[in-house]
Amino acid sequence: MPFGSFIDVLPPTVFLVIHSAAALIGVACWRRARRAASAWGARGFLLYVVGELVYIIYHFDLLTFLFAHTVAETLDLLAIISLGLALRPRAT
Repeated sequence: MPFGSFIDVLPPTVFLVIHSAAALIGVACWRRARRAASAWGARGFLLYVVGELVYIIYHFDLLTFLFAHTVAETLDLLAIISLGLALRPRAT
């Protein structure tokens, strides 16, 4: 039995709540980045939100886990790159 199998007893609703909360936090950050005129930052947070939505779609049994995980992780990687680009010093 691999470690972490205890999580299998949780109902899918728990994961929907977790991913929904994470998506809402991402939306709040996206809005703040937009107000701050940080295009790369806003794009990064939006990619993160879309990644969370992919996980939500998986929990509705519309995607396989491996596909959803791969797409969400790719979106997260692109989000991290975008957020990193948002941290570059601006030319004056």
